[in-house]
Amino acid sequence: MSTIPAELTEIIEEFTEVPEADRLELLLEYSRELPELPARLAEHPELFEQVVECQSPLFLVVEVSDADAHPVSLFFAAPPEAPTTRGFASVLAAGLDGKDAAAILAVPDDMPQQLGLTRALSPLRMRGMTAMLGRIKRQIAEQLAA
Repeated sequence: MSTIPAELTEIIEEFTEVPEADRLELLLEYSRELPELPARLAEHPELFEQVVECQSPLFLVVEVSDADAHPVSLFFAAPPEAPTTRGFASVLAAGLDGKDAAAILAVPDDMPQQLGLTRALSPLRMRGMTAMLGRIKRQIAEQLAA
């Protein structure tokens, strides 16, 4: 996990250290911790990109700073009645928000599978989290290139 930021590594370890039967409940706990959107974004839904691979509506905004190392801010919008989707978004927010662009781009694309949820959730739901990570990385690359 050397290419995964320390905070995200800790989250992965948290999931893999609990019994498999309790991992879904841990994801639901994360869903309740998804940060609220700042007012400057909450009032502008046109700034968000929808992750259509998610079974529930999920929208995200990625902001890459011009400062050295290009720290990244992540913002997610998902309805409360979509706890799995919110949980995935919260894991990514807790593990990646504020990290340097290069560190996020280096996260392996299969990181969501490392949470140990593949037997608890459908492949379609897992694909949603993988798509979230992919969108984040794509938006970072596009902003760095601009």
